[in-house]
Amino acid sequence: MSPQQVLSMYRAMHLIRAFEEAVGRAFQEGRIRGRVHTYVGQEAIAVGVCANLRATDYIASHHRGHGHAIAKGADIGRVMKELFGREGGSCGGKGGSMHIADFSVGMLGANGMVADGVTIAMGAAHAVKLLRQDRIVVAFFGDGAVNRGPLLEALNWAVVYKLPVLFVCEDNQYTAAARTAEFTGGEGIVARGRSFGLACEPVDGNDAIAVHDLAEKLVSRIRRSEGPALIHALAYRGYGHFANDNGVYRDEEAQKKALAGDPIERCRTWLAMQGSSRPELERIRAEAVLQVDKALKDAEAAPPPWPQEAFTQVQDLGAELWPR
Repeated sequence: MSPQQVLSMYRAMHLIRAFEEAVGRAFQEGRIRGRVHTYVGQEAIAVGVCANLRATDYIASHHRGHGHAIAKGADIGRVMKELFGREGGSCGGKGGSMHIADFSVGMLGANGMVADGVTIAMGAAHAVKLLRQDRIVVAFFGDGAVNRGPLLEALNWAVVYKLPVLFVCEDNQYTAAARTAEFTGGEGIVARGRSFGLACEPVDGNDAIAVHDLAEKLVSRIRRSEGPALIHALAYRGYGHFANDNGVYRDEEAQKKALAGDPIERCRTWLAMQGSSRPELERIRAEAVLQVDKALKDAEAAPPPWPQEAFTQVQDLGAELWPR
């Protein structure tokens, strides 16, 4: 990759990091309702994968989906308004954090039900094949989904019908507050994927360049109609399971060691070695913070949606549900 391409990924990772840290603070202060699961520490995965996608490609997400939406090109102002439940949000202020979506950029939605986002991706991928469209679908899921039936059904379905889908397992090593390895039999998702006949490859999820290069190879394979593929990206979430989780169940020394491999810092080190100056790299971080600050202020100033909006986008058949 050229330094300019990596700079673009570095900029996107900083935007996601600034967004998630601001959202986490807002949630802790009671300014965002519901639940918020931040993507801090996993930015290299979404950015590295989505850098290989076209605007017309689709992605489906899980409960930690803001980073995916932003990496796919969603406007952070609209995403922020959605989290605050305000008019102008990407889902009209009705979905919130765990249901973030933006069809305009091919982001089919986050999902609070573990592994169900993958089944949505299968529906989209099957539609793409039936309609003979030149696009692919990426199904992001966490390591907690590895033991869920819908994921295994999806892997089988994708192989049987040779669907244009890339599965991406974001393995942050914890399912909520428990270590995933403690209740996962066998050798994990790569072995399970290969048992279905999937092309599966592991990657360091903290290395944006490595993720990009592997995704580039597998995306090209899928576009050539050679069948679905799977990436197992090992990472480490920066904070607890959700924004108010202090993560006391994690080993302190292991956590320090894992956080030392921060994906943004690794990318920054690579860019510095390629000649990027410290002021240039600092400016990118500062610009991301300013963008997020504006999005935050705009969201808090925006009005809530009209009550009638709760009855729109539900169905398009039958009588109206709200009197005019």
